[in-house]
Amino acid sequence: MLRLMVGQPPYEAYLAHMAQHHPEKTPMTRVEFFRNREQARFGGAGGGKCC
Repeated sequence: MLRLMVGQPPYEAYLAHMAQHHPEKTPMTRVEFFRNREQARFGGAGGGKCC
């Protein structure tokens, strides 16, 4: 999967994945997706941060 310059997967790839594998679920908006990926990558509120 191609990643954006900020290290996140493309939103369009996420939408394609959701349509193919989870058609019963409502996909996140672009903003929700961005925040979710940032949270997963960098953690937050003391979770997953190294410094």
